[in-house]
Amino acid sequence: MTTALIVIDVQEEYFSGALPIEYPPRDESLERIGEAMDGAAAAGVPVVVVRHVGEPGEGSFQKDSPTFELRKEVADRPRDLMIDKHLPGSFTGTGLQEWLEERDIDHVTIVGYMTNVCCDTTARQALHLGMGAALLHDAVGVPTMPGIDGRPIDAETLQGAALAPLTLIGVEVLPTAQWVASVT
Repeated sequence: MTTALIVIDVQEEYFSGALPIEYPPRDESLERIGEAMDGAAAAGVPVVVVRHVGEPGEGSFQKDSPTFELRKEVADRPRDLMIDKHLPGSFTGTGLQEWLEERDIDHVTIVGYMTNVCCDTTARQALHLGMGAALLHDAVGVPTMPGIDGRPIDAETLQGAALAPLTLIGVEVLPTAQWVASVT
């Protein structure tokens, strides 16, 4: 197995924008993302940074807006590839699959935001492509979101509900420290 670290949407939108990450606390998950990036770089694991680009007039993730920017903690670290995406899945319309195939990478390890949308979609896409997938549960996160009845779903409950089906379908869910120890 050869893995790449996929760092998804660690953008200001999730810190000072419309979708503030609440669980795990954003400063803690951001620190774990940095640890995963540092561990990957030290071990020679390729790092792919993904940015979400909102559609014009959509409101969030507007290119050239302050909330579109990558967090400094990610932007200032080494990476092998930066891709922009317009949909939740990091493989959709991005060239990520081809880039990984060219390097014989058959597994992705995912960190970033939001657990229940872009991280989940990317993990599922990897499985559908015949790849392995892991998600570092303390290096991803969610905000509180409204349920279908309009009542808020607290972030900790939402995080647990997002991770449970991923483990059921074969995504490995583990803490950052364990993953870093396994690659270094």
